[in-house]
Amino acid sequence: MVKKHITNTVSQWFGRFADHEFSSGIQSFINSAYVNLLGLDMSEFAPPSTYPTLNKLFTRELKKERPVDRRHGALISPVDAFVTECGKIEKDKAMQIKGMVYSIDDLLTLQYGREAKELYDGTYINFYLSPKDYHRYHMPYKLRVASILHQPGKLYPVNFPSLRRRKELFVENERVILECFTEKGKRIFIVLVGALNVGRMTIAFDHRIQTNADRREPTFYRYDKKPVWIHKGDLLGMFMMGSTVLIFAEPGLMEIRTNDRTHVRFGERVALIRE
Repeated sequence: MVKKHITNTVSQWFGRFADHEFSSGIQSFINSAYVNLLGLDMSEFAPPSTYPTLNKLFTRELKKERPVDRRHGALISPVDAFVTECGKIEKDKAMQIKGMVYSIDDLLTLQYGREAKELYDGTYINFYLSPKDYHRYHMPYKLRVASILHQPGKLYPVNFPSLRRRKELFVENERVILECFTEKGKRIFIVLVGALNVGRMTIAFDHRIQTNADRREPTFYRYDKKPVWIHKGDLLGMFMMGSTVLIFAEPGLMEIRTNDRTHVRFGERVALIRE
């Protein structure tokens, strides 16, 4: 059992504030202040005053569809984000940030112990969403979701100072782990990492998954009876503020076509799938 940490409590308090619907004048002021403070680009979204809560502004929907790279083999960025690190998994180690590694064995937990070993010497991409980014995440490729593990944990910040200071930050934080397969049966893991004030992460097709709740035991979900296929670009869920998405692929499957320290947008190609 994972003990409740002060970061979880703070995130729950902030979540209640962000979910509260104030009078229209006050809410408009809160929303505008948030937009101005962080310098949000609202050109693809509705005006700030139209969102009834701060969380509705956090999880804002695009006004029109974003172009998605539909070319064969193109794996797209699932989010608007900054690529903090990407490259080859060195046996079981991936980079959290330069000079700081984390173990994919520990990240994926004993639940996926055997599967984690199949990722050794594969490739990975870390996507960091800042508080001003679009907070929805989408499927980067046509994949079948075979199982999901919700692993409770702490909610430390995942910004650059924290990445440089705290070892195995992704392993300590709460996360939702999706085991996925391509049409040819190749394995890809997508890991959604919680962070301070994010608290909640949603899965669009399974509302049973409740993060930053009082549940402290890991929860495992399988989708054997009715296969769950999600097409490239389709909505996968949303963060209730910025956070991190990690993608891992088995060796020889994902050829990275982006660089670290690069800002990417949902819909653009960041890798090629070689099957």
